Amino acid sequence: MFHPDTQFLIDHWTGLARAPGVRGGIPARSALAPEAFGRRLARTFIVDRRDEGAVLTLAGTALEALWRAPLAGTPLTALWTPESTDLVEQALTRAVREARPLVVSAFTTGEPSMALEMVVAPMRSASGRTDRLIGLFAPAPALAPVRGTPPRLVARLVVNAGVPGRPALSLAVNEGRRIA
Repeated sequence: MFHPDTQFLIDHWTGLARAPGVRGGIPARSALAPEAFGRRLARTFIVDRRDEGAVLTLAGTALEALWRAPLAGTPLTALWTPESTDLVEQALTRAVREARPLVVSAFTTGEPSMALEMVVAPMRSASGRTDRLIGLFAPAPALAPVRGTPPRLVARLVVNAGVPGRPALSLAVNEGRRIA
């Protein structure tokens, strides 16, 4: 069972993905209405998938307060411990490949350590490419700024959320040629 804010983003994204005219089960970034997030907007972020990895292009005020710095231009993996980066990168790739939200269960380093969830869901940019992800951290108390060094996040597991928006790829043969 997910935190209610995590479930909100899953449900909101699923509604956008099922709208008429959505290509490949992934909604356009322009379909997002920030006012729909209400109090959650401060814990919301947008990631741009680039050759060098996932980079935060927009981060809510609660996230910037927790890490005590503007986060635009920061790699998403910089918020995580080195041991967690592979799991987080794989979650982002799977969310895009499977066209569905994924939830990363995690906890913060330092004292007190707090459990949290990060949900990410793929979006299409203005170019039509699936190179954006919308994300949200929950619950809010886990993101309260603490004294000392800003925390890093430790990933525990990744959970699929919802039904894949596109079928799994399969290999077929047509007149002796392999096609996907």
